[in-house]
Amino acid sequence: MTILDGKKTSNDIKAEIKVEVDKMKERGEKVPHLAAVLVGNDGASLTYVGSKVRACERLGFESTLVKLPNTTSEIELLKKIQELNDNDDIDGFIIQLPLPPQIDTQKVLMAVDPDKDVDGFHPMNFGKMALDMSTFIPATPFGILELLERYNVETSGKHTVVIGRSHIVGRPMSILMGRKGFPGNSTVTLTHSRTKNITQITSQADIIISALGVPGFLKAEMVKDDVVIIDVGITRVPDETRERGYYITGDVDFENVSKKASYITPVPGGVGPMTIAMLLKNTLLARERHRSLKSK
Repeated sequence: MTILDGKKTSNDIKAEIKVEVDKMKERGEKVPHLAAVLVGNDGASLTYVGSKVRACERLGFESTLVKLPNTTSEIELLKKIQELNDNDDIDGFIIQLPLPPQIDTQKVLMAVDPDKDVDGFHPMNFGKMALDMSTFIPATPFGILELLERYNVETSGKHTVVIGRSHIVGRPMSILMGRKGFPGNSTVTLTHSRTKNITQITSQADIIISALGVPGFLKAEMVKDDVVIIDVGITRVPDETRERGYYITGDVDFENVSKKASYITPVPGGVGPMTIAMLLKNTLLARERHRSLKSK
């Protein structure tokens, strides 16, 4: 059994990005600039955005954090997004989710310029991804593809089962694993909360990508020998015996499933670190794209 080490792989990717940024500086070119918009004071969001800003600094990116109060109206947020769209100095920006209830998330994501949508959530980018066109792939699916590629996990002709149909992970993964090329060329089954006989389906899978958010959902009796497991789930489970008062776990019963798996991602340290690395990669791609457009 091989651990798909997202922490190590993400550090490799960041080192590669830093080399590119250093070359840009040597040539006197503008370095990538990532902005993040945070509305309110959600603890998990603050931690996540903070780690993105620190990662930018380490790689030599410019970064901007736009913090807005929880009471921000939809009109105020849309105005701020338009400012970021119009600012040529910013190559890409993200809107940290979730947003407060007074704001229509879909409306906000639609307002982001697709050329700066480094999260890959805009319908134009999602559509291009579905049609195999060059675009920004959402960071978590992009990270999963990168892990499969760097560990040379065979996907062609394999039966891939995706658990969960979210727009951020499940649905894009079902499209990407079925595309031509590597990683891809899989036969894909997309399962979700309404799927009947899920064990019957997962027990036939060569590759399982679980993005359900239910701790320990995937048990050893639900998988076959030599299965490849990608665990996207990340849940804080309260535990008074621990110093923090909780522990972090994924969708997979790691201890038992790992005994049957050929490859498996741990939680934490698997898909999570890859997400930030690929967001930075998308920002680098955005900078290169903007530069090539200006030079035409």
